[in-house]
Amino acid sequence: MNPFHYSKPANVHEAVHLSSAASRFIAGGTNLLDLMKENISRPEHLIDITGLPLHDIQQTAQGGLMIGALVSNADVAWHPLIEQHYPLLSQAILAGASPQLRNMASTGGNLLQRTRCYYFYDADVPCNKREPGSGCPARTGLNRIHAILGASDQCVATHPSDMCVALAALEARVHVEGRGGARIIEFADFHRLPGDAPQRDNQLADDELITAIELPADRLASHSHYLKIRDRASYAFALVSVAAALELDGDTIVDARLALGGVAHKPWRDRAVETALIGQAVSRETFTAAADALLQDAEPLAHNGFKIKLARRGIIRALSDAAVAGVQP
Repeated sequence: MNPFHYSKPANVHEAVHLSSAASRFIAGGTNLLDLMKENISRPEHLIDITGLPLHDIQQTAQGGLMIGALVSNADVAWHPLIEQHYPLLSQAILAGASPQLRNMASTGGNLLQRTRCYYFYDADVPCNKREPGSGCPARTGLNRIHAILGASDQCVATHPSDMCVALAALEARVHVEGRGGARIIEFADFHRLPGDAPQRDNQLADDELITAIELPADRLASHSHYLKIRDRASYAFALVSVAAALELDGDTIVDARLALGGVAHKPWRDRAVETALIGQAVSRETFTAAADALLQDAEPLAHNGFKIKLARRGIIRALSDAAVAGVQP
């Protein structure tokens, strides 16, 4: 373990003024401590934010919810308002990690998980995420778990979060605060594709702290489903995951949301595909066309071509299950 300074600020203002490029905020530490132990992350200063007043879930005047950044994943998943109005989010969180990790992991920290790649987590091999310009051995190496969408020559890692896939489909907003004040980032813009700067996973500045996640009022709760496909049923990252939500008028689709996990450097959405579903009848043919459109630009590597077929079947199944969710037999 490398030596580091430790601070525990009393408020958000103090926290952001302590921060720098060499510091990291820590709450549950479920990802950061692993990175430090493996010598992947070497912060000079840890800023403990667990004492900040960011532990509440509150209703907004617009009919949505504001989730404090320090609310645990478990408390979000089991909160009555989440279960009632955002079951997609509850399902996604409960599909991720283990009960022990969900009890520790914070909502804000979940968004900041580093992308998943064997080579990134091995400090003895090159990796453009750790050392820009050193290379991406995953492109020609073992790449079974890697990206099929939105990758670049610099990086083919995938985003690991289940919660974030649901938040993408729910069109959440990320509230952050830095030395320059507060701002709101649309969830679609929060995480980055790798491009030529794969070392940056998100749009946060070095001094910015996530303070809350805002969920807008949602009309798609009755017909939503989260599907996670993984190598084993417990405590495994998704090979492919699908967050699907529909608003229906009889058998006609009025609105649609569709997000994929396990396939790209960020949760993957294509609004053109969702728009094309509007006005269509609920049917396997409709959902198959959406799956084909969403995956038309997929570029498999040597060992992950199976993800295209897996994602296609997963999309059809998730949309089909969402369409019948909440319907009484």
